Amino acid sequence: MININTKWTQNGLTVAGGCRKGNGFNQLSCPNGFYVDDDLTVYIADFNNNRIVEWKFDATSGLVIAGENGQGNRTDQLDGPIDIIVDKERDFFIICDKRNRRVVKWPYRGGTSGQTIIPNIDCACLTMDQHGFIYVSDIRQCLVKRWKVGETQGTIVAGGNGKGDRLDQLNSPTFLFVDHEQSIYVSDRDNHRIMKWTKNAQEGIIIAGGQGQGNSLTQLSYPCGIIVDPSLNLYIADRGNHRIIRWPKDIYQGTIIIGGNGSGQQPNQLNEPKGIAFDRHGNLYVVDCWNHRVQRFSIDQNLTS
Repeated sequence: MININTKWTQNGLTVAGGCRKGNGFNQLSCPNGFYVDDDLTVYIADFNNNRIVEWKFDATSGLVIAGENGQGNRTDQLDGPIDIIVDKERDFFIICDKRNRRVVKWPYRGGTSGQTIIPNIDCACLTMDQHGFIYVSDIRQCLVKRWKVGETQGTIVAGGNGKGDRLDQLNSPTFLFVDHEQSIYVSDRDNHRIMKWTKNAQEGIIIAGGQGQGNSLTQLSYPCGIIVDPSLNLYIADRGNHRIIRWPKDIYQGTIIIGGNGSGQQPNQLNEPKGIAFDRHGNLYVVDCWNHRVQRFSIDQNLTS
């Protein structure tokens, strides 16, 4: 159980990529969103390689499971995939195919092509709640929509009032998290803040950042991936500061839990982290975008109480 006292080792272990930028099976190129399953398999949106890659636990190379036919807009191609949801129960995964401006549903096993389920959307991130609703951030329209699979029109659940920094506005929303009460947490990237929109709310609440771009513990710089733990502590990939921040509920500032040692490729450094996730053991995974790798930071049992 992750709590406010949980600590992680400061040197990460590379679990995918890390062999410089490239399109080999042991390489990644600007990975973004990802998903970690209960088997510790990592599914990665390998953005500049226009593919989705599956890396098994302890594997030294990945397997292309979508987009193996090169960059393009055919149903068997992708162009800049930026995020992924994996739904093993229903045997499909969903891809945010950014440069094709579409969201694609792809068969989980043996699928050779996808089906567009949401067209004409400038998607930046996807997530799914326990009821099967899909949430998509639209970076250009500065809003978040909720969709039921099969629906033709989504419902605006955050933003939608133009680009801006009012509480009812967003500015380039990217990563999302949805809790069991269907509250939506949004990385409001270019406002350098994290917003929480409760179900049916007309405006959001600033729960982290919002003090302008910066590197103090009260500030964020182009935040990306977010996770909320059961105690409502917030974990943020603070991209521009090359660090992962834990921001306790109702506290004015965060603490650095990973990185914060400048941009670099050492095991204790990050270079513009994007997606973050916990596995079932509480280990923290980070998509280290410009190091073209995924890092795992294990729980430090000696320091965790």
